[in-house]
Amino acid sequence: MRETYAGGVPLVEVVRSGFVEGLHRGSVVVLDPSGAAVADAGDVTAPVFPRSASKPMQAIGMLRAGLSLTDPADVAMVSASHAGEGFHLARVGALLSAAGLDESALGCPPDLPMGELAREAVLRAGGGATRTQMNCSGKHTGMVLACLAAGWPRDGYWRPEHPLQLALQAAVEEFTGEPVAAVGVDGCGAPVLAISLTGLARAYLRLVSGEPGSPERTVADAMRAHPELVGGTWAEDSRLMRGVPGVLAKIGAEGVIAAAVPGVGAVAVKIDDGAARARMPVLVSALRRLGVRAPVLDEYAELPLLGGDLPVGAIRPLW
Repeated sequence: MRETYAGGVPLVEVVRSGFVEGLHRGSVVVLDPSGAAVADAGDVTAPVFPRSASKPMQAIGMLRAGLSLTDPADVAMVSASHAGEGFHLARVGALLSAAGLDESALGCPPDLPMGELAREAVLRAGGGATRTQMNCSGKHTGMVLACLAAGWPRDGYWRPEHPLQLALQAAVEEFTGEPVAAVGVDGCGAPVLAISLTGLARAYLRLVSGEPGSPERTVADAMRAHPELVGGTWAEDSRLMRGVPGVLAKIGAEGVIAAAVPGVGAVAVKIDDGAARARMPVLVSALRRLGVRAPVLDEYAELPLLGGDLPVGAIRPLW
């Protein structure tokens, strides 16, 4: 495997008042139910950082380490990149409290909610940044609780050499079917692991195809049963899981998204410049190649570009 990502091809155009003012380049791979690639564009075999799209595999590693969560909603929470809405913060707080902990146990940085409405509400109330509001606090809570279950030290649980992180890396490698090419530091301070888009799509396909009751199926089922916990009321991945029967979806920072439908196939997307606005039209185009149809996909197939309050153009796929 190469140590650098060669880059993608033009996947999305930005049209304003009939003038193409820009292109978003990227890469995308589409797998059939067997895991064979049926369509791709750009560089889909070199490693990229999937960012939070790796969280479902990391959650599998936590469960295998001994993390026991009887409520599927809590499994969804530890797989989340949440918007910081009240129900997110309440669930993270309850998980910590049940273990006799508070947010001081978390290694993620204090932050304001990622969701715009939740962030504005905090600021209007005179509040500030907290660790539980950080969008990765669910994952960090799961990591802390997994350490307690496994008998590992909580100190430095986010460091790459910690037994927990080695276990999570092993889960990522198993489900992607490839070795991690590089280990970086994510925005939340925990490791981020470089894998290929093909490996990422393969992992999602394995999650939705897992045997009922297996750790991978437990994670996939929990996320699909509680999509609002995975992202938020208006999050793209949450809306996809509410609107497309059977789909498992998770976004990642810097223009990443992955999705899979059991018996249908899987998709992984990376936008080179990290533009979040470009990933959904590409994802919709890819899912349609697998025959997936749903009203929510129609909403994301082409996004309006506004001038003032009026639509003056569109963000639309070229692939």
